[in-house]
Amino acid sequence: MGDVTVTTPRIRLTPEQRREQLLDLGVQMLATRSLEELSIDRLAEAAGISRGLLYHYFGGKQGFYEAVVQRAADDLYAQTEPPAEGDQLERLLASMAAYVDYVAANRAGYSSLVRAAAGGNEALRAIYDTTFAALAERFFAEDPAGELLPDTPANRTLVRAWQAMAEELTLTWCADPTVMSRDELLRVLAGSLPAMIEIL
Repeated sequence: MGDVTVTTPRIRLTPEQRREQLLDLGVQMLATRSLEELSIDRLAEAAGISRGLLYHYFGGKQGFYEAVVQRAADDLYAQTEPPAEGDQLERLLASMAAYVDYVAANRAGYSSLVRAAAGGNEALRAIYDTTFAALAERFFAEDPAGELLPDTPANRTLVRAWQAMAEELTLTWCADPTVMSRDELLRVLAGSLPAMIEIL
């Protein structure tokens, strides 16, 4: 008797379902690979489609990369939403813990996005800037009374500078977690913003 090959029936997806599947796969791969290492062929194979069909959904390789980065940025924003309860500092700490955990779990892709944005890729720079502007705006939207962070031009500038510091510190810690504990990192991140505001 010869070997019997069992084939799994392919599930027919709507175009929107297929597009979502490809984005989900892209984000999963981006967690452990840089953007440059994201293989279109491997992704198409994992999804059971041709490279041409993937290009059909996204208009080409660059369009796919941009869509994956946008999905990852949306995930970052959603996952770092502060809890509804607690005082401002507790909520900030919870949000920063989620940010640190997100970057640690997606370090390769996150680092490549930062490099691509800094390297002059305008589309990726726009996604990066829009996401960080939304994260900064959250500080003021979540604290409309200005208990922790009064909404002033000076404070908005400090928040932006603090975000850059928090990102660099988090990426450095992810590369070498022996420099400090996660709790120490979070204390620095959550405590530094109020300290900067207090200096003004």
